[in-house]
Amino acid sequence: MQYPPGALDGVRILDLSRVLAGPYATMLLADMGAEVIKVERPGIGDETRAWAPPKAEDGTSTYFASVNRNKRSVTASLSDPDDADALRRLARQADVVIENSRAGTLDRYTLGYADLKRENPALVYCSITGFGAKAGADLPGFDLLVQAASGLMSITGEADGEPSKVGVALVDVITGLHAVTAILSAIIERDRAGGSGEGQHVEVNLLSSALSALVNQASAYVAGGAEPARMGNAHPSIAPYEVVHTADRAMTLAVGTDRQFAALAEAIDMPEIATDARFAENAARVANRTELLPLLEGALAERSAAEWSEIFRARGIPASVINTVSEAFAFAEGLELDPVIEIESDGIRHRQVANPITFSRTPVRYSSPPPGVGPRIRADETFAGDNPKEA
Repeated sequence: MQYPPGALDGVRILDLSRVLAGPYATMLLADMGAEVIKVERPGIGDETRAWAPPKAEDGTSTYFASVNRNKRSVTASLSDPDDADALRRLARQADVVIENSRAGTLDRYTLGYADLKRENPALVYCSITGFGAKAGADLPGFDLLVQAASGLMSITGEADGEPSKVGVALVDVITGLHAVTAILSAIIERDRAGGSGEGQHVEVNLLSSALSALVNQASAYVAGGAEPARMGNAHPSIAPYEVVHTADRAMTLAVGTDRQFAALAEAIDMPEIATDARFAENAARVANRTELLPLLEGALAERSAAEWSEIFRARGIPASVINTVSEAFAFAEGLELDPVIEIESDGIRHRQVANPITFSRTPVRYSSPPPGVGPRIRADETFAGDNPKEA
């Protein structure tokens, strides 16, 4: 299939990252047109190739497949001088190098930023670490550890239960998005009119990303001196903003304004609670949430979650059934969001989650499925496009 030029056509990325945060970032950039060469370990590849089951139809780990489409794979051993030389040659041609090795590791092979910058001053070099490159450089950067260390687990779970992780490696995903933002910002600064024309070293780490992602909960501590705590599915500042039970299954209400609460009261045939002093304003509802919830659930028990969802949607009341993953994809399909794409290769249809970004002129592409472990890097390895840096 022929694709029109992407937003990042001509951008060349040497991807030395593995597992999730870095590969997620480079997949998004590849979707937008960048050429990505993924470097893996000989005979083993990315660790996530072995993280199975489940597996896709072609036998690939679905974990690996989730973040590695639109890339070309090669293998290289950093300790092999010829392989390291070939990687440095690719770095001279690249716009971006991204890596998530422990701080200092690549310096030992003259693949650190200071080394590569000398031969390619325009290079944007993105380093992803777990806890930064200073006092936390020796700490292992696993998402679960960062969810614990960042305080995220302390505010996740039931109030009387144990701390809980989020159901996906969310900190890795957020850090990957921060990496994309940093890389694109550095490219824009380098290339814009009046820009420096030079690359730079950009660094992101899982802990700082997690703290930033705590948003209002972090601000409660930093600006308000409060210590956030687990509240189950309730919200510390809004009510009702939580899970409620209906005649057949749970659903969520996300009522953020007094107007929405008045509409909710009408919808469940309890208009009197909208003028009750305990519930008329949000602050009062937060203070009296333990009294409010049984009243709401008593009324909601009269209908199914699906029925209430239709009623609430018609009245502009924020609410949703708690979908399973399969139901969530069906829901997105019903909204014409096209959440699943297929890439056909060698007679196999590779089903993938769609890139969430749409462009009016430079659409994302799905040109190749996640690659098998690639061949050993060659001394004359090059990017596919023209490489003026090598001319």
